[in-house]
Amino acid sequence: MKEEARSDIDQEPILSSYYISSILAHESMERALANHLSVKLGNPNLPSTTLFDLFVGVLTEETDIIKSVKTDLRAVKERDPACISYVHCFLNFKGFLACQAHRIAHKLWSKGRQILALLIQNRVSEVFAVDIHPGAKIGKGILLDHATGVVVGETAVIGNNVSILHNVTLGGTGKACGDRHPKIGDGALIGAGTCVLGNVRIGDGAKIGAGSVVLKEVPARTTAVGNPARLLGGKENPKRLDKIPSFTMDHTSHISEWSDYVI
Repeated sequence: MKEEARSDIDQEPILSSYYISSILAHESMERALANHLSVKLGNPNLPSTTLFDLFVGVLTEETDIIKSVKTDLRAVKERDPACISYVHCFLNFKGFLACQAHRIAHKLWSKGRQILALLIQNRVSEVFAVDIHPGAKIGKGILLDHATGVVVGETAVIGNNVSILHNVTLGGTGKACGDRHPKIGDGALIGAGTCVLGNVRIGDGAKIGAGSVVLKEVPARTTAVGNPARLLGGKENPKRLDKIPSFTMDHTSHISEWSDYVI
C-alpha cells in the first residue's frame, strides 16, 4: 500500500499531504486503519483522538482483526472491477471501512463493552449509511459493494468470501425473539435490494437475485430470485436458466443483469 501511495503522489502531488497523513506516516496497518477510521467517524463531541486511542488499542490487542482486514482488501481488489488499487480501497471504499469498523465494534460487544460498540455502530450508520449491529458475526474476505443501505441484524452470521451489494437487509421478520436473523454461507452473493428475513440459512455458494425477498432456506449453490423468492438451479432444483447472470459485474451492469431474474 505504501508503494501504491507513493505512485499516486507522483501522479497527483496535490494529494501528498493526505497520503502522508493517512498511509505513509504510519508504521503499521493497525495504526493507519485506526487513524483513518477515527478521522472518518470523529465529530466535535467525539474527537478523533479519542477514537484513535480506542481503535488502535483494539487492533493491536486483537491480531485476528488485521488478518481479516488484509483478506477483505484482497477480496475487494480481486472481486470488484472498480477497485484500482489496495490503497484506493483502504481510503475510499466505505463498504470496506464500515466492515472494519464493525470488526472493532464486534470485539467490544463480545467483551461486554456494549455502550461503546453501539456508539460505533451509530457513527458508522451516520457516516457510511451502513447499519451493522455489533452483535452480528462476519467472516473474512467480505465485499460490501457500494454498501449504501446495507442493514445487518444482531444475530446474523455472514460466512467467508461473501459478496453483498447495496440496499440489502439481513433482518428479522418482527415475529421472533432471540436468534432471529439470517445465516449466510461461505461464498454467497446477495444481489442489490434484497431482503433476507428471519433465521433462515443461505447455503454456501448460493446467489440471491436483485430485489428478492427470501423467507425460507436457500440450499447451497442454488440461485433464488423474486418476491417471494423462487429457487432455480442447484441439486434440489435442477432447472436450467436461459441466461446465466454474470456475478463479476461492473458498476453499470449489475442491476440490469440481475433484474432479468426478478419475478
